[in-house]
Amino acid sequence: MTFELIGGPEKRDIVLVGYSDSWPSMFEHERDKIAAALGGKASRIDHVGSTSIPGLTAKPIIDIDLSVVDADDETDYLPALKSAGYQLRVREPDHRMVRTPELTVHVHVCSAGSEWERRHLLFRDWLRQDQSDRDAYANLKRQLALRDWPDVNAYAKAKGTLIAAITDRAESWAAATGWAV
Repeated sequence: MTFELIGGPEKRDIVLVGYSDSWPSMFEHERDKIAAALGGKASRIDHVGSTSIPGLTAKPIIDIDLSVVDADDETDYLPALKSAGYQLRVREPDHRMVRTPELTVHVHVCSAGSEWERRHLLFRDWLRQDQSDRDAYANLKRQLALRDWPDVNAYAKAKGTLIAAITDRAESWAAATGWAV
């Protein structure tokens, strides 16, 4: 399996806003909806992405990591998520992304214990405690939002070099502090 973008590329304006105190409660609402739909099939449901980091400028989209036994086994969880109102957008090895029709919530489904899960949680936890990298990330996002992008995936890809550098520092921090998922 390779990367599949269900529905093809989408051109959308990149709109950033200041941190909102409403984002944690929006996450909690979605977490409860996901937990009710999946029951015990959800190993973890975590708020990730920029809206999970107090003080960080973000697209007003709640990103959620949903950990299941095997993300590639769609029959185990996807029908329940679809019944709860989510639509499949991305399919790739060990990762699926579903979203709300309003495009205000992205749920990243990954396998419990996977590198995908670890990377998202580490990046979040590092940015929550490191002001310098949080500021650098916010500044890059603001600069990139000024450009016209063919689709949102191109915008995300343009952040890759800085994300890799931040992740390297986060890995050093994790090793020094014993951080773990």
